[in-house]
Amino acid sequence: MNASRPPQDAPEIPGKPTSVSRITLSQVMTATDANLYGTVHGGTIMKLVDTCAGAVAGRHSGGVALTASMDEMAFLEPVNVGDLVHFHGQVNWTGRTSMEIGVRVLAERWNESTPETRVATAYLVFVGVDAEGKPRSVPPVLPETASDRRRFQEAEIRRTHRLARRRAILDLRERRSAEGLD
Repeated sequence: MNASRPPQDAPEIPGKPTSVSRITLSQVMTATDANLYGTVHGGTIMKLVDTCAGAVAGRHSGGVALTASMDEMAFLEPVNVGDLVHFHGQVNWTGRTSMEIGVRVLAERWNESTPETRVATAYLVFVGVDAEGKPRSVPPVLPETASDRRRFQEAEIRRTHRLARRRAILDLRERRSAEGLD
């Protein structure tokens, strides 16, 4: 993906409140989702997380948005065949062309009235793209609640760490290359 930035004189895009693109995707897990241990395969959960986040990113950006990275995916509890799994996604932060989408994953038995259990959490970065596949500007997110503002601040910390990690790796590769080690 081309990392070019939109022109500095690009028109200002009006912001969108967090609630505008917040979604919930729900699905019952079946035997076709099971792994060798009899629980739901982590890859199945990851795919549905990406699907949920993609819908949020597309809705917020008003067009095509592509997954740039999965910043973090934490599996907290196993998901069982027969669980009704809910994927709650929202925009946590926006840059000029990128967005962090948070997805909280909850599970409950499909045929029981029991409390939901948090089973996973993920943070993904999406980039809005135009018809040529080049990054395009996305609307700023407008946090509405104290929780939204906290998520925004936490997303800024994750972004700072992502960028610092990328810089450190590139610096290391450059030093090793200059020393003839790679």
